[in-house]
Amino acid sequence: MIGIALSGGGARGISHLGVLKALDENNITPNVMSGTSAGAIIGGFYSAGFTPDQILAIIIKTKMLSIFKPAFSWQGLLSMDSLHKILKDNLPNTFESLKLPLIVAATAIEKGETHYFKEGDLHTAILASCCLPVLFNPVGIDEVKYIDGGILNNLPVEPLVDKSDFIIAVGCNPISKTHTISTFKDVMERSSLLAISKNTEKSKALASVFIEPPLLTNFSGFDLSKAQEIFETGYRYTSQNIAIFAEKLKL
Repeated sequence: MIGIALSGGGARGISHLGVLKALDENNITPNVMSGTSAGAIIGGFYSAGFTPDQILAIIIKTKMLSIFKPAFSWQGLLSMDSLHKILKDNLPNTFESLKLPLIVAATAIEKGETHYFKEGDLHTAILASCCLPVLFNPVGIDEVKYIDGGILNNLPVEPLVDKSDFIIAVGCNPISKTHTISTFKDVMERSSLLAISKNTEKSKALASVFIEPPLLTNFSGFDLSKAQEIFETGYRYTSQNIAIFAEKLKL
């Protein structure tokens, strides 16, 4: 049994599709998946039976991940209605209707803890996992308010431990040691990356294999126009190192 956990990372999360395509081509396929934020979206589509190429086409056509592009001047909070419509148009309503078991991580903001959704309303769980604080109103589910799962656990390996013999953790947030800060957006993204790096250390240690393409440092989490390049970065890195990953998985 193989479990695959997909991290959050905004537009860089598109690299997960390249990773999944390379794994598929080498007959390394999951029996269960988990995801946070952008990883939850991609996990939802993959678990519903879409191929990585099909998911990429949908992302480009619908500008699905534009919710991760912050507006620096707005009146009031933004809406997640456009993402909700895309989910409703493409995905089944419930976790139980997926072709693969999926676990979605979100942060219960008032309780200060991570919650793992794995049954019931799929669309609302994914919205909760993607709910960037400040930009969006928290998503309410059963009288609990949820925000982006990456706040506390950006790489949800933990819920796969008792469901998998081997776990592949897929990240998309490598940290460059020579980053130049010149704008407010740079400060915001760099701060987020540093925080995420800390909250994923435990998760990485629990995984059999950790895949994170180093060249993703060339992209911002807001680089939606570079979707194809980000996809190819994930695909090339995984393809080039597939023998190492397969050996760790004892395949």
